[in-house]
Amino acid sequence: MEALFRYTLAILISTVAGMQFVQVITRYVFETPIMGLEEIAVIPTLWLYILGAVNASREDTQIRANVLEVFLSTERARHILLVVSESVSLIISGWLTYWAWDYFKYAVRVEKETPTLYLPTLIYESALFIGLLLMTFYVLMHLFRHIRVLLSGDVGADKLIDHEHPHTSELDEFELLSPKEDRNNG
Repeated sequence: MEALFRYTLAILISTVAGMQFVQVITRYVFETPIMGLEEIAVIPTLWLYILGAVNASREDTQIRANVLEVFLSTERARHILLVVSESVSLIISGWLTYWAWDYFKYAVRVEKETPTLYLPTLIYESALFIGLLLMTFYVLMHLFRHIRVLLSGDVGADKLIDHEHPHTSELDEFELLSPKEDRNNG
């Protein structure tokens, strides 16, 4: 799944950058803008934003204000806080997904088209509903994961949190890369 997101997002960002490059060159160098390029550029741009948000939700790397974690002393307390946080996120995400579903139904019903190329706007208007549906799914998965940790009675759940040297996903990545680098150098 990670490779799918990585390649899809790379293709989308390259497409958006390429379209902007072509538009700048044709408009300012050749003084002849390409009609409809802005309409086409909206499609990969919206999908890029939405799938980027879905990827952040999948990886659980959204920006968070973890102020309350400073006051917690055990991993169990941290998971309880995460269950509350994910529950609130699930409610909000479900509510937004419901609204996006209403908008999606509206977009299907009215069959709007772009003004120049007459492309169906559903191509990019569906991104919001699909993206929010996927984000809601991933929030639900993270919620179940934290509940499972709490219910499992894991020995590590009562481990004290080291606030001086917090554990981050960047440290995990560094630990994965370190042995490979040592093998290459030696």
